[in-house]
Amino acid sequence: MAENRGVVYIGQGKVEVQSIPFPKMEDPNGRKIEHGVILRVVSTNICGSDQHMVRGRTTAQTGLVLGHEITGEVLEVGRDVETLQIGDLVSVPFNVACGRCRTCKEQHTGVCLSVNPSRAGGAYGYVDMGGWIGGQAEYVMVPYADFNLLKFPDRDRAMAKIRDLTCLSDILPTGYHGAVTAGVGPGSTVYIAGAGPVGMAAAASARLLGAAVTIIGDVNPSRLAHARAVGFETVDLSHDASLGDQIAQILGTSEVDCAVDCVGFEARGHGHDGAQHEAPATVLNSLMEITRAAGKIGIPGLYVTDDPGAVDAAAKSGSLSIRLGLGWAKSHSFHTGQTPVMKYNRALMQAILWDRINVAEIVNVQVITLDQAPQGYGEFDAGVAKKLVIDPHRMLVAA
Repeated sequence: MAENRGVVYIGQGKVEVQSIPFPKMEDPNGRKIEHGVILRVVSTNICGSDQHMVRGRTTAQTGLVLGHEITGEVLEVGRDVETLQIGDLVSVPFNVACGRCRTCKEQHTGVCLSVNPSRAGGAYGYVDMGGWIGGQAEYVMVPYADFNLLKFPDRDRAMAKIRDLTCLSDILPTGYHGAVTAGVGPGSTVYIAGAGPVGMAAAASARLLGAAVTIIGDVNPSRLAHARAVGFETVDLSHDASLGDQIAQILGTSEVDCAVDCVGFEARGHGHDGAQHEAPATVLNSLMEITRAAGKIGIPGLYVTDDPGAVDAAAKSGSLSIRLGLGWAKSHSFHTGQTPVMKYNRALMQAILWDRINVAEIVNVQVITLDQAPQGYGEFDAGVAKKLVIDPHRMLVAA
């Protein structure tokens, strides 16, 4: 049997590359399955959601194999798999979904009812998401493979675009979902909170959807500089000028048509002093202030039900001081929750293959080895303006 190594959460803000079991055709309860495949991992990305766990901001236990952004090559197929063959190159949606339950049939694959006994929705290598082993590893098992996997139509063409296609497992569909649910369309003015990888993917998506102006807000100077370098307007939230005033300097009005929260529950306050302190409701409250009446707010940024490191007792259980009355008065629409990746990934694959979106450039993909993953986690936690992509078998070097 082949060896396997993966990125393991060891607590106290650290990860380590360790030997882990080679994947088996089993569910998290050890029951044998025939609908899965085993993949040789081609690329697997470090996500901001992973950082929440590593920072101790969730109830994740040590020993968890991380990683839910996976692209791979089919190495072994289960007896019930009908549409995939050994050697196929595939994108893995971060949602684990059965394809059989009510929500899956309605394309709400982010809240599958069958893959997680404790709540709706499953994911690889993530706390409270069903126990599915993560894919920041050399090999990984994917269940319900016929339903879950997106096969790339041409291997050589896909490998030539692999730095873009690796974003299909999560951040590009997530950014796109945020933009779509915010109502972005031709001529829209859009504000995106957060210049991290998901925020930049949302900006790329807004451009694809025809937005007239996309403004990105953050407190990180290097991320804002990168956003400007790839053609977006920016506002620096560490400045004492209000968000509305900074938007008005760009648009001539303090409100936008649409807004997207790509920050989530570890948000910081605004202004010179506020940016030094965590304020988990800041983003949602500010988006209600700067979104026009009857506008929409997409919320792909992560919010949790349990946050051991929260700034107050209420936030530890996911209760935030949100100014809902303002949103009600302005007749805002809000859309939250995990992205149903399969609703978008095939179309976004086509957009990549036909040069309609250059997401790797916009999110600034940087490829690292599996052994460099712990260092990559440290860099990402420090706020580098990069999307770190792990190359376990050094297959991207020649791509």
